[in-house]
Amino acid sequence: MSNTFSSVPTIDFSRLQNRETRDEALSQLREAIFVVGFMYLTNTGLEDLIKKAHARLPELFEAPENVKEACNMINSPAFLGYTRLGAETTASKTDFREQFDFATPGMKQWTEQDPIWDRLEGNNQYPDIPGVQDLVEEYMSSVSRLAETFIRYVAESLGLAPTTFDEFAGRMDRLKFVKYPPSPPNSQGVGPHKDSSGFFTFLSQDNIGGLQVLNNAGQWIDVPPVEGSLVVNIQQGFEALTGGVCAATTHRVIAPVAQTRYSIPYFRGIRKDLTLNQLKHSAAHITSRIPTIDHRAKQAVDVPSEFLSPLYSCFGEAHLRNRIMSHPDVGQKWYPELYARFLKQKIEQGA
Repeated sequence: MSNTFSSVPTIDFSRLQNRETRDEALSQLREAIFVVGFMYLTNTGLEDLIKKAHARLPELFEAPENVKEACNMINSPAFLGYTRLGAETTASKTDFREQFDFATPGMKQWTEQDPIWDRLEGNNQYPDIPGVQDLVEEYMSSVSRLAETFIRYVAESLGLAPTTFDEFAGRMDRLKFVKYPPSPPNSQGVGPHKDSSGFFTFLSQDNIGGLQVLNNAGQWIDVPPVEGSLVVNIQQGFEALTGGVCAATTHRVIAPVAQTRYSIPYFRGIRKDLTLNQLKHSAAHITSRIPTIDHRAKQAVDVPSEFLSPLYSCFGEAHLRNRIMSHPDVGQKWYPELYARFLKQKIEQGA
């Protein structure tokens, strides 16, 4: 059988929850994890919430510039808040999108005694628009519960105890509200990348399209919108925890030409204190308990994982590096020494 793919599979969440259909659904989930790294997740029970959230996005982004700029990410060492069009880069090129970044509320205040990467766990900046904070917190709470359950099904599909990955859960997850305005043909909405902040991403799309994933044959495969679904994909944290056996998949967004595209990605976080040695030990322990490594498993070869690099002391430092290089204005303001160090590394690596 082929070790690549030409479409993204669909996993029915309700079938995972049904005792009579669970075994078949777990087998389908295992196939999606090993061969594709992406899937549509349907029948989650969040369809109405997804619709409600997308209905608010045009109003949010049409707010006056002074309202958006009042919560600009430049104010936040945690990289939370508003990012104006053209202020973020991926694969060393400018992304044609604007966005709001949020995270799990209620994080403890960072102090000088804490590791520097704990500053990533900061407080949200909400725009002064009625109902936005309530919507963000409702959305994050609901998807967080879904993500916790889903990851336990992932463990089961790999032949592991359902709670295998619980100990690696981070304190903070992240959420983005994203707008891709009409742009010149073949513009980069967001460039080729793997999601970097944790376990899995849960993305809700509108009906415009533009998301593509890269298969092992080097072909870009469209991921067209499916109403009410979440597009779920492996992040580099889960890739690292499984030693690359469950590899994240490179993906991108082609910016729309005639219409505005909106999306809402939610990123399930992972512990930032995990060191490289701990990651390698955990990966060896976890993969040794997977009964059979599928011979078609997609390997992590197209984008190296920063979280397996000896350049960084732990997952948190690698994630901070990623944020600093993606948002250089924020990085230079809050982390000037680290920005200079990471920029030097990037130049030396020719990246």
